[in-house]
Amino acid sequence: MNLTERQIKSIQAKIQRIKKALADDKKHWGGQYHDGRGLRYLPPEQYLKLQDYSGAQRYFNWFHKNFPDDSGYPDFLFEWTITLFYCGKLKEAEKKAITTHLSNQYYFDKYFNKPIVRLEKRHYSNLEYQEMAESFAYTSTQEHLAEFTKWLEQFVKSDKFTTIVTQYNELEEQLSKESDVPRRSKMINQMHKIKYSEE
Repeated sequence: MNLTERQIKSIQAKIQRIKKALADDKKHWGGQYHDGRGLRYLPPEQYLKLQDYSGAQRYFNWFHKNFPDDSGYPDFLFEWTITLFYCGKLKEAEKKAITTHLSNQYYFDKYFNKPIVRLEKRHYSNLEYQEMAESFAYTSTQEHLAEFTKWLEQFVKSDKFTTIVTQYNELEEQLSKESDVPRRSKMINQMHKIKYSEE
C-alpha cells in the first residue's frame, strides 16, 4: 500500500485528533473515560494504513490498560491480531485470532474471499452477524498483508485452532438446550475461558 506524503500526514493528523478527543473526554468526565462515540476503536485502522505496527502495539497496550473490561469488536480484534503478528508476538497473535474468530465466525471466510454461508442461529454472541462480516474491510488480496495471510491460513487449519473452535461450538450448542441456571453459568464461564485463552 503506497501512500503519498500528503496521505501519510492526513492519517497521522487523524490519529492525533482522535487521541485529543479521548483526552478531552477523560478530562470532561473527571479522570474517567466515557467515550460514548467509540473513538477508542478507531486508531488501529489508521496505524495499519501506515503499516506502523509498533505504533499500533503501543496503542493496544494503552487500550488494554485503560479499558481492561472492553472485549472490543471483531474488526478491532482482527486489527490487534495483525499487529501482534507483525510485531513478532506469534503466541499472542494466535490467542487473539481465536478471540476474533469466536467473536464472529464469518470474518475469516470473508477475509479469505470464501462464500459466506449463514450459520445456524448463534445462541451466545450478540456480535456474530453475517452483516458485520460483509462490511469487513480487510481481505487476503491486500499485498501488504501477504505474510500475515499466509500465517493465518496455516493457523486456522491447525489442530490447535480447529479443536478449540469445535469445543467452543459444542458448548454453545449445549447451552442452547440447557435450562438449568447453574449448568448454564458453568458453560458460559467455560466458553469465556476458551474464547479469551484463559485455560
